[in-house]
Amino acid sequence: MEYSEIIAQLPYSKPFLFVDKITSITENGVVGNYTFDENLDFYKGHFKDNPVTPGVILTEVMAQIGVVCLGIFLLNNNINKNTLIALTSNEIEFLKPVYPKEKVTVISEKIYFRFGKLKCKVRMINDVGIEVCHGTIAGMIV
Repeated sequence: MEYSEIIAQLPYSKPFLFVDKITSITENGVVGNYTFDENLDFYKGHFKDNPVTPGVILTEVMAQIGVVCLGIFLLNNNINKNTLIALTSNEIEFLKPVYPKEKVTVISEKIYFRFGKLKCKVRMINDVGIEVCHGTIAGMIV
């Protein structure tokens, strides 16, 4: 499966699509990246005069790349308009801020995938290689 095919199957569109590129994917994990557009609406109010990416958005980026893209790959292109994808749990530790225009890379390692539930160990690094957050995310694909 081509990386672009996986991204095309994501159930999101701009401005809520947070995957620019998948750089590698196997049955054990995925690596992808996203660059934060400085014109995204949440920057207008998330710290006046010093915009910072909200943690919930960082979590969403990690979930889209690290769980949903991997889940689509593991289901071997068996996704359709009736497929439901839902976050079931997450535990994220935030270490550094992420600013507008920053490119981040998400590295996800599968912990398990069974009965439609995928759980992954996920971390995000910025463009200079510093880890900005990490944790575990699980979701259901049915």
